[in-house]
Amino acid sequence: MQKLSNLDRKYEDFRWFFTSNNVLVVGGKSDEQNEIALENFSKPNYIVMHTTAPGSPFMIIQSDRPTKKDLEETAVFCACFSQQWKLGKRLIEIDVFAGEQIYKLKGMKTGTFGLNGTKKTLKVRPELVLVIQNGKLKAVPKTTNQEKLAEIRQGSLSKLEAAEKISKIVRNKYAFPISKEEILQAIPSDKLSVR
Repeated sequence: MQKLSNLDRKYEDFRWFFTSNNVLVVGGKSDEQNEIALENFSKPNYIVMHTTAPGSPFMIIQSDRPTKKDLEETAVFCACFSQQWKLGKRLIEIDVFAGEQIYKLKGMKTGTFGLNGTKKTLKVRPELVLVIQNGKLKAVPKTTNQEKLAEIRQGSLSKLEAAEKISKIVRNKYAFPISKEEILQAIPSDKLSVR
């Protein structure tokens, strides 16, 4: 497993956002990144989330005392970047547990972990809005207090079609210069609706 030095612990290389309470949440974009994120951004008492079904980032709340809103927003974010989004699930189950409950045995596949003890499960609706956080375009839960550039839900558009639509909305409504590459990095992978 790749261990990051303090200088290399750049959360922006991972999947991330700030909650409405300005709490950073960091997770992986792939199985490999899930491993690195858990190794470098998790602490025993930090809350970690993953969809109940396989195929999502492990999202780690960077706070000893996240609020209920932090938990709900992290659950929505986790759901929106999961396989369950692509499958069109309108309510997605998210498992909630502490970092200290996670274990890894020799022979487990990359990105696969075990869990000790009990977990809590939240059911959330996968809906996002586009905002600017730390100078970057981010798709975040719609409960954010920031100015919303566009809304994203499950739908029938491909990622590229959604990016083109978002580009037009942002250009026409906000005169904000943004590249398609930035949009593609910010939004879920497919089956999108934009307004």
